[in-house]
Amino acid sequence: MAQATIGIIGGSGLYQMDGMEGIEEVDVATPFGAPSDTITIGTLAGTPIAFLPRHGRGHRISPTEVPARANIFALKTLGVEWIISVSAVGSLREEIAPLDLVIPDQIIDRTKSRVNSFFGHGIVAHVGFADPFCPVLSELLHQTASETRSRVHRGGTLMAMEGPLFSTRAESNLYRSWGASIIGMTALPEAKLAREAEICYATLACTTDYDCWHETEEDVTIELIIGNLLKNVATSKSIIRRIVDRIPQQRTGCLCPSALSNAIVTSRALIPEQLKRDLAPLVGKYL
Repeated sequence: MAQATIGIIGGSGLYQMDGMEGIEEVDVATPFGAPSDTITIGTLAGTPIAFLPRHGRGHRISPTEVPARANIFALKTLGVEWIISVSAVGSLREEIAPLDLVIPDQIIDRTKSRVNSFFGHGIVAHVGFADPFCPVLSELLHQTASETRSRVHRGGTLMAMEGPLFSTRAESNLYRSWGASIIGMTALPEAKLAREAEICYATLACTTDYDCWHETEEDVTIELIIGNLLKNVATSKSIIRRIVDRIPQQRTGCLCPSALSNAIVTSRALIPEQLKRDLAPLVGKYL
């Protein structure tokens, strides 16, 4: 099976990556079921990448139904060490306008119906998540995005909500009072699972609207989102094409590659053998 060290998870509107060559489409079986779609492996600007549409081609999977564990596990088994997540978000700040790009550095979890860990059922791991996005990949993403005509914001807190409904006005204003910058529906549990898988993970957040808190802008509608989404997709593809050959071959400067090194607290003798086999791509080097 083909391998790639760079993974791209495409969000709403980004269901395929133009310009890929030597394409091979692979279906990866995981202990957590099937991923959102077939994973496309090929080269982009001469660099091997694996592309996965988060919501499936044709956008048939809702945010709550995204098989995040299968997605991250499948990319891990293909050799992925870096994941760039492209995601549509709403703005919770006046200074972050629709069509702006944000590279967040923090996240607040308001999801409630999603399994957010690979561990359990006989193996317990407590992984550090104080800084949820890889600082190395985030900085590289910011530098590359800044070369486009878009306005780019480095840092900020992403509010991860359940969906699929949008926020109430009260919720939107509450999140603003907490200091959140943007709001989206898919960064979690994705970012948590990527950390457990020791994958460097960063988000390119593409702003489509002002949510519903803004007094002078129209409330968020699907028509508004889709219109701005299509504009953001072209920008996202341009950034991805620029960044893939800039990502280093060796991972240094972050703790992502060793996130599990001291995290597994279960006695090795008590971990079920089948579980060891199922999770071997994640824990094999430690067990």
